[in-house]
Amino acid sequence: MDRLFLCWFLLGATLQRSSEDVSSPGPVLDSCEGDVLLLLDSSGSVSNYEFSRLLLFAAKLLRPFSLGYGHIRVGLLQVSTNPTLEFGLDVHNNQQTLQKALRRVSQLKGDTNTKAALQVAQQLLAETQENVPKVLLWLTDGVQPGDVDKTMTELKAKGVFVLAVSTVHGNYQVLKHAVTPPLESHLFCVDIDSIEIITEELREAIIRIICAWRLCMVQVTTHSAVLQWHPLLGKHTSHYQLRYKSIREMDPETRRVLPGDSSWVELTSLRPDTTYTVSLQPVSNQRLFDTLHVNFTTLADVSGPAIVSMSDRHPHQMRVSWGPLQPSHVHRYVVEYGAIPSGHVHTLVFDNQQNSTLLTNLEPGTQYLVTVSAHHFNGRQTAMSVRACTEEPALPALTDLQLTTSQHQEVQVAWQAHHEGLRGYWVSWEREKSLGSSTKPSSSFTSIYLPPASPSTQLTVLLARSRVCVSPIYSTGRGDRICCTAETDKAV
Repeated sequence: MDRLFLCWFLLGATLQRSSEDVSSPGPVLDSCEGDVLLLLDSSGSVSNYEFSRLLLFAAKLLRPFSLGYGHIRVGLLQVSTNPTLEFGLDVHNNQQTLQKALRRVSQLKGDTNTKAALQVAQQLLAETQENVPKVLLWLTDGVQPGDVDKTMTELKAKGVFVLAVSTVHGNYQVLKHAVTPPLESHLFCVDIDSIEIITEELREAIIRIICAWRLCMVQVTTHSAVLQWHPLLGKHTSHYQLRYKSIREMDPETRRVLPGDSSWVELTSLRPDTTYTVSLQPVSNQRLFDTLHVNFTTLADVSGPAIVSMSDRHPHQMRVSWGPLQPSHVHRYVVEYGAIPSGHVHTLVFDNQQNSTLLTNLEPGTQYLVTVSAHHFNGRQTAMSVRACTEEPALPALTDLQLTTSQHQEVQVAWQAHHEGLRGYWVSWEREKSLGSSTKPSSSFTSIYLPPASPSTQLTVLLARSRVCVSPIYSTGRGDRICCTAETDKAV
């Protein structure tokens, strides 16, 4: 399957943290006010070690903030077969109780039903104050998160800022579409043993959203800039007055009126290497708002690759593209690439009319640093680098799944699988749950983990037409599952 995987893969030394360190207080950020809901992947695809590391990371990340009404409110929602609200946004008013609660969280295992958890998150955040920033921080291994695009889009449309931290095996395409731009500060793909190195950067991203400064420039180029803010107004009864101009006295001021439900705007036709001042005045007939201000400087106009992107990713190849082409300034382009951290560097040279090439003979599941340099006629060189990962080899599914009824409500399940890299199996089925002799039986979904040496198992107390599914688990993720319907008869 072709898909882009441009991932800021962060590597570093493992930092050992004790539980005493996690609970110790840090500096308090009293100027922040907002809601932070942690969406924690607690499913069976996350190892116990990864789960504990994610909890330690969350505890350290949140420690400097002052908690409670008028400050930061923190909630924790676990993702499993059924979503579980570990604690709500109104529960913890100080760091001591929050840190203690985070240390007591237990992993649920089960399936990765992210869609159901997002529906709960959507309801929780809709019930909070309207005029405070809201952040959904998704902590996940990113393996088979399911169909989350629609719910994530609805959350972002309602002003929720979505940030994500994923281990390196996550589905980057899903994560990329889920988070609120910019990806550089709102999406992190990180090795679990090095997760501490993103703490400061992620905390700064949260601070930019929920603390005293609410007007942010999230993207700046030579001729444009994107301005973003937390929505404060309604659609029909309010509006924003936007004003911006360069610091040059002779330049005119530009004024625009934006709808009340706006949360971002793009400023275009700007001068390169110029400082601008921007003011945004929320106008409402219901209450007064302070004017928001920000200054920024556009990038200098240089002749070179302004965009470098990766596509057509496969286990042994991927395509690099660059632009815009500027043949009047650039003599040739040089592409250099090598595996991180110490792979052999390959060099390719192209004329000033070519803007892409296919990199071949690459190692699967490997991160590469790719640099595109523009060599100018005047001898100057400009370059841009990106990091990209080749695809992991496809995870093989089971080759066979057979169900044999042995007794009433009992089924013998047997299967065959590829054994290279196999770590075990995940078996799920619908089981009958009796509520008493006078009550009609109900059903519940049950999942178990089996070691790789167990290519079969006996399931009991199944429903008459129970769906039985088996997924192979490999060192790099979970393979596609195979499902069959078990035909069982109840005892007379």
